[in-house]
Amino acid sequence: MRFPTLVAAAIALLSVGFNGAAHAEVDTVRIAKQFGLGYLPLTMMEEEKLFEQQAKKQGLDIKVEWLRLSAGAPMNDAILSGNLDFASGGVGPLLTIWGKTQTNVMVKGVAALNSMPLYLVTTNPNIKTIKDYTEKDKIALPGVKTSIQAVTLQIAAEKVFGKGGEGKLDAFTVSMSHPDALASMLGGKSEINSHFGSAPFQEMELADPRVHKVLDSYEVLGGPHTFNTVWANSKFVNANPKIVKAFLDALEESMTRIKADPATAAALWVKAENSKLPVADAEKIIRNPQNEWTTTPKKILTYLEYMNRAGLVSTKTNDWKDIFFSGIHGAPGS
Repeated sequence: MRFPTLVAAAIALLSVGFNGAAHAEVDTVRIAKQFGLGYLPLTMMEEEKLFEQQAKKQGLDIKVEWLRLSAGAPMNDAILSGNLDFASGGVGPLLTIWGKTQTNVMVKGVAALNSMPLYLVTTNPNIKTIKDYTEKDKIALPGVKTSIQAVTLQIAAEKVFGKGGEGKLDAFTVSMSHPDALASMLGGKSEINSHFGSAPFQEMELADPRVHKVLDSYEVLGGPHTFNTVWANSKFVNANPKIVKAFLDALEESMTRIKADPATAAALWVKAENSKLPVADAEKIIRNPQNEWTTTPKKILTYLEYMNRAGLVSTKTNDWKDIFFSGIHGAPGS
């Protein structure tokens, strides 16, 4: 073999090597979830190693690092700083980061995790509707102004107080994790007397005779809506198509398992979370017909329309598919 031929062969091999490296997908994936039964599909994935199993079907051997954050805002910070691959949280934080990044890193939704009603509850017997709140009351929720609970409260306030009154209750809200909010409200020794939470915290609170429901998000939105979603940035999604497919397949498998055997899913979640909630109560919540375990986004545009109107998000669209990556575009979303 002549020298030029050897050189050409070496260059060809190097080219293959570099191309292979350029197209190699990550071998460690970082996912963060929050507190509550709404994250059951992710807990099922973590405990049963469903993501790793689906990745193997794609020819990938991955390590999954599971993190815990208490709200959507730190999720978004972690995504933007490159310290997280898949974030999870309510619709509010998803739409916030989607709106801010469409001209740069383009963060979008990967899938929904569920459709679940969110309750605003209180220990104050004088509060019958949101009209009754005063400066003496404090409402705990995951993130002031940006969490799905905060946005839902603003939508409700706009309906009650009229346009311009959507922020009337914002001054009464306090950022707090769901477990801390439950402890503070039921403890009776803090200024927190209300909590806009999620399952199972709202059900645990309503089991206390001092607590009653003030608001139901399904009533505010006019029907079932997505509670939790998963999102990522375009650079990661485009560079790791097999990883993303494995994640979606694992998520669908998780949904199937939850619906097929709610009792086992409940026991798994209670153990994984070291929750004080009885397994039977967790199973009841999982079986509640109002709680739908689905990757299909619902009423995302309803939230976006309000956030556009309120100046919380400037980016607009009339198509929910603009907000989510193509992996779930076949779903009947809204």
